[in-house]
Amino acid sequence: MKKLSARRRHPLAALVVLLLALAATGGLYAAFAPADKAQADVAAQSLAIDEGKKLFAVGCSSCHGLNGQGSSDGPSLVGVGSAAVDFQVGTGRMPAQQPGAQVPRKKNIYSQAEIDQLAAYVSSLGPGPVTPRTEQYTSTNPEDVSKGGELFRTNCAQCHNFAGQGGALTQGKYAPSLEGVDAKHIYEAMQTGPQNMPSFPDTTMPEEQKKQIVAFVRHTTNDEPNPGGLTLGSLGPVTEGLFGWIFGLGVLIAVAIWVAAHTTKAKKS
Repeated sequence: MKKLSARRRHPLAALVVLLLALAATGGLYAAFAPADKAQADVAAQSLAIDEGKKLFAVGCSSCHGLNGQGSSDGPSLVGVGSAAVDFQVGTGRMPAQQPGAQVPRKKNIYSQAEIDQLAAYVSSLGPGPVTPRTEQYTSTNPEDVSKGGELFRTNCAQCHNFAGQGGALTQGKYAPSLEGVDAKHIYEAMQTGPQNMPSFPDTTMPEEQKKQIVAFVRHTTNDEPNPGGLTLGSLGPVTEGLFGWIFGLGVLIAVAIWVAAHTTKAKKS
């Protein structure tokens, strides 16, 4: 009887065995789950590339070539990156409606999911600027507006006007207005340098400075009332001077005529 009682299991032994089994199961899951997730991500990326290639063949290959190598009608897309695709297609500039000195912004014909698939395919052709994350172009610091204004006036105002209203360039080209442009697309334009615009990679302009410029542009071109009153299109001193001459001279002439008509000599006659 003493030997049997000595070999009897402790009441908590079964609970310990169960906990060890659960821990082992969790360890196995932790060991294999990352691999499964990585495989799922690779499969999803591969599917996006395949779908993007189909969209590319239909909407882009006639100008850029079946493999994005470029042609006489469109440049090579090897190495432009997903940011360039997201900007060009997201703003409706691509596919281009017709050739010209500059491709204008127009209504977008692709959904964001399709744009992402096109971007995945073009990215597979060669590394390039990557589509930015939300936190890269979204500012929560009020000081970013003033800092961005200084950067904008130094790097951008020569073409886009001090208030982002755009301006004329040479040979039928122009710097477009930034009014109503999505914050992500402003950031991507600085990344990729579309058409006549130079690019500003992180080595030239750090990510934080690009974010500050985006904050300034969004603040300046929003729909809130201008504290200065009538902006006259924010086109600068030429427009303001022209308004002054036309309106100011018109008022002076009207006053002069009124005064002349009410003089004593005018009344006698």
